[in-house]
Amino acid sequence: MIEDKNQQKTPLSDLGEFGLIEHLTKNFKIKQSSTIKGIGDDAAVLNFDSKNIVVTTDLLVEGVHFDLGYMPLKHLGYKAVMINLSDVYAMNAIATQVTVSIAVSNRFPLEALEDLYSGIETAANIYNVDVIGGDTTSSNTGLLISVTAIGELEKDSEVYRSGAKVNDLLVLTGDVGGAYMGLQVLEREKEVYKVNPNNQPDLEPYTYIVERQLKPEARKDVIPLLKDLGVKPTSMIDVSDGLSSEIMHLCKESRLGCDLYENKIPLDPQVISVCEEFNVDSTTIALNGGEDYELLFTVSQDDFPKIKGNPNFSVIGFMKEHEAGMHLVTRADTRIPLKAQGWKNFND
Repeated sequence: MIEDKNQQKTPLSDLGEFGLIEHLTKNFKIKQSSTIKGIGDDAAVLNFDSKNIVVTTDLLVEGVHFDLGYMPLKHLGYKAVMINLSDVYAMNAIATQVTVSIAVSNRFPLEALEDLYSGIETAANIYNVDVIGGDTTSSNTGLLISVTAIGELEKDSEVYRSGAKVNDLLVLTGDVGGAYMGLQVLEREKEVYKVNPNNQPDLEPYTYIVERQLKPEARKDVIPLLKDLGVKPTSMIDVSDGLSSEIMHLCKESRLGCDLYENKIPLDPQVISVCEEFNVDSTTIALNGGEDYELLFTVSQDDFPKIKGNPNFSVIGFMKEHEAGMHLVTRADTRIPLKAQGWKNFND
């Protein structure tokens, strides 16, 4: 982690646990009517009336999920919230609250955590969610962040991974592969910096993909858009572990097969050019890269006219009988079985 040696550093011991919580969360404002009581008691109090609620949690560990050598703490706070909001939107729900818990070692002064919570606050403001609690504790191994997100949705409007039907269209928002290639650029520049700390990286040619890695955006816009279009997906998942892996999740939970068309996978031009620079296959990156936080869903073919031509959506394939298996149909019109080679925890 590159630090400003002139920056003020306040030891966390000066505040204590409760003083630290009060200091870091003093700027969080309540925005949701369902938040009756937020930070400051033994538990938050929420009122969702007749709506259903969804809850999801993710844990980020320094050295496993992020590298502070190139991940600014403000961006990390923002990204930690995005990861969880994306899971809420993948249920066809609207995110309303989050809790944030951290474990932190004594190498982090108060000012570092202020940066982290500044990113959390920015995400909460932009995505209109309330930060309603969490926990802080010490760590011997660096920084750990756990975010829990809560969302609401009308009864019977929830969308699971298991609802796809034969002949449903497979639809993807945005484009994929950018976050992974952004990570490759950052890792390369980190190695260059270690050899020559005076060599400042020029990331200007990689702006889009670096931002996809350091400051991803969850697809909050898609849920009201689908509602306005009169489209309810039959199944849905967010693309966090790689497109291939997520398609296989939908197929497994829905007990179906699928055909995914290589020439339909949306790729940003910067992803294509950087794949060429790194001498890697762009389709392989799109299938296995991960961390794009787009939404992958299926819709009935009857709904195709409603989404046709919409710049937010790409139809990339369709669902088949389980016995047909899961395949990538290449540009050469050959069929290759899909494999999940994206992010896996607990790899040897």
